[in-house]
Amino acid sequence: MSIPPNHLETVHDIHGQLLLEFWHYQSEQVLYARWFGNITAEAVIQGAQQATALQSWLHCPFVLNDKHEATGDWSEAMTWLEYEWLPQAVKDGLRAVAYVFATDVSNQIVSIEFMKRVQPHIAIEMFYDASMAWDWLMRQPLPRASA
Repeated sequence: MSIPPNHLETVHDIHGQLLLEFWHYQSEQVLYARWFGNITAEAVIQGAQQATALQSWLHCPFVLNDKHEATGDWSEAMTWLEYEWLPQAVKDGLRAVAYVFATDVSNQIVSIEFMKRVQPHIAIEMFYDASMAWDWLMRQPLPRASA
């Protein structure tokens, strides 16, 4: 039987709107990030900074990044994600990201660009369904313990 996830944090944007929820599936070593609303580059950076803090604390090798309830173009955050977030996430133990697309086409386009930039460093796959994303994530190899 799987242990229920721990709700870690709810993040709101600068206008007080729900932006992001973080859940931790401890036994599966997954940090689940669920996005909401119209997200901007600033919102993505804010969420990624919080994810970095949680990742530094938890050292989860797997992230399920679920944007199926989000819209918006956050392409201006791409360089920051590639050169600031990604190196820190890898350093903190991130090994694979299951990414659930938003239904918004402009969000999907920037998500594909994100995948292209991340792929050389960690395993990443895109999905339209969170359950399929979860199944893929659970098939990823666990990192070996350091000696």
